[in-house]
Amino acid sequence: MRALIQRVTEASVTVEDRVTGEIGPGLLILICAMAGDGEAEADRLAAKIARLRIFKDEAGKMNRSILDIGGAALVVSQFTLAADTSRGNRPGFSYAAAPAEGERLYEYFSDRLRAEGITVANGEFGADMAVRLLNDGPVTIWMDTAEKV
Repeated sequence: MRALIQRVTEASVTVEDRVTGEIGPGLLILICAMAGDGEAEADRLAAKIARLRIFKDEAGKMNRSILDIGGAALVVSQFTLAADTSRGNRPGFSYAAAPAEGERLYEYFSDRLRAEGITVANGEFGADMAVRLLNDGPVTIWMDTAEKV
């Protein structure tokens, strides 16, 4: 699975003028299930993100996790994280999981974050979404379970 994680002071996602999810301080997580991914990748990624120390401590150092600060996560599906730009100028998305499997793993990943003790809000899988965020830092981190996570 691939994730683009952004530390935010607030974030929301809207579908057709309807807010489907919003959070205060925490993480905006753009997530994509890749072909061949399964629950093991989602488990590993959720556990790593829950403990990722990217929030400031009292000394201003990135030393606290989302669990430590009691933050929330806004999880948004984004198949374009699977973009293959190696041929031509139009990206291909054949490395993304099939839509049904992608949706299943998106929901599973969100549930795993909840099981870690994180409040989770969601976008709407497959919808055309407008995502708003106030990036804090900015802190933006790329994670891919195909690499060491």
